[in-house]
Amino acid sequence: MEPLPAHQPLLEDDTDEELSDQQIKELLNEAAERMRAKAALQPVAVPDAPFKLPKLRPGHIADTYEKTEGNITRLDHSKLIDKKQLALANGIKKIDDPLADKRKRKEEKKATAGAEWFNMPKTDLTPELRRDLQLLKMRNVLDPKRHYKKDSAKNDVPAFSQVGTIIEGPTEFFSSRLSNKDRKQTLLEEVINQDSNSGRFKRKYNDISTKKASGGKNFYKKQQAKRNKGKVSKP
Repeated sequence: MEPLPAHQPLLEDDTDEELSDQQIKELLNEAAERMRAKAALQPVAVPDAPFKLPKLRPGHIADTYEKTEGNITRLDHSKLIDKKQLALANGIKKIDDPLADKRKRKEEKKATAGAEWFNMPKTDLTPELRRDLQLLKMRNVLDPKRHYKKDSAKNDVPAFSQVGTIIEGPTEFFSSRLSNKDRKQTLLEEVINQDSNSGRFKRKYNDISTKKASGGKNFYKKQQAKRNKGKVSKP
């Protein structure tokens, strides 16, 4: 290696003078030579394997709206609109009447009792339901030991009503459970079944019939028959 050239020593007379361009250039060259020599002495780290970028997987790339035919690229109008929307646009459009829609919404609103009553529907009055409602209105006759509040409603049929089945809980298996024999489809059938076992209605009917027949012709004949019973008729 060749020794680096030393710069010329400055004279005592030149300390106060400015450096010339040639001297500044020589100083810069000397500094560059020293840096290159220092870098050459340091070992260079060589990697074991070259760095490789991972392969990218972009997946499916959306189709473009362009169509190339030869050297000409044009816009494909069929890809601008979805097929479902295109079929809907080309199909038959139905125009609703706003007055009819308003009338329909009003009827649907009147069809139930409202959200506060859990949208209870209107009463579907069937012959069976009518008989059950009449029976409920005369419920004080069914059991003389029970007293109910007097019903002051003018209309026997409520505007909104529902019919359901009471399902007893597991703790009421012996106290409130009805057997399959006692279960009926309507209230009237249950009342008739209970009366056939107790005979209360039949006994009540006979008492009323006897009271109404008192003082009549048939009643007088029965009384005469009782009086003549045991008497011996003359030959």
